[in-house]
Amino acid sequence: MKSYLSYFKLKFMTGLQYRAAALAGLSTQFFFGFVYISVYIAFYESGSGTLPMPLSELVSFIWLNQAFFALIFMWYKDKEIINMIKNGNVAYELCRPQDLYFMWFSKIMGERLSNVALRFFPVLLIASLLPGAYHLDLSISFSSFLIFLVSFCLSAILMVSLVLLYHVICLFTLDEKGIVNIFMIISDVLSGMVLPIPFFPEFLQKISNVLPFRYVSDFPFRLYVGNISNIDGLIGIGVQITWIVILIVLGRVITKKALKKAVVQGG
Repeated sequence: MKSYLSYFKLKFMTGLQYRAAALAGLSTQFFFGFVYISVYIAFYESGSGTLPMPLSELVSFIWLNQAFFALIFMWYKDKEIINMIKNGNVAYELCRPQDLYFMWFSKIMGERLSNVALRFFPVLLIASLLPGAYHLDLSISFSSFLIFLVSFCLSAILMVSLVLLYHVICLFTLDEKGIVNIFMIISDVLSGMVLPIPFFPEFLQKISNVLPFRYVSDFPFRLYVGNISNIDGLIGIGVQITWIVILIVLGRVITKKALKKAVVQGG
């Protein structure tokens, strides 16, 4: 366990060095936050029908997505891992006395957390000070916050499990482009990052409720803004845990099968 924690710390500390990238990411998050909110404000003001989310909840939901975007987006590629697979340097990883899957799991988790650590607080702070319809409401009851905190921690683990799944699949394909592009399209839509799940047609909501993608961002953030009750939140946490177990087991099985047939390329 100490060795995996060391990999996590190394990646986390390395990621904190890229402050310029964090500043660039902050500007991007604010830009898209204002664009999305402006579009929804126009949509709400022009619509006459019943809408699935109050505008205040939707605005807070969008800001939370932007604040933690560096952690929750799921088409991330770890270039170091991908290059190891392509050039054969993964053989050096196999010489280490650690489980390859959990070694990579620790590295990806460390890098993703370091990316979001430099960005989330300024976004939350500034958005909470904005006036009018652009205001981020951070008020939440203590019990709801505890449930949110548990679900958000589980969502980070679930995100890494999903991301690592297509990394280990690359041990078979030796190329990440196809699987990442497919994964990006599916995860973007069904995670609620393009359009919140309540705005989906009913049949698509049922599909997204079964799959793991919405439990990375849509579920914890809607839980925070009050669009999901605490009872439904506890049920959703159970679904998160179930998917984490399934994906980790599946990822380890794929890794073991791939390594049995692995051919190291390069020289």
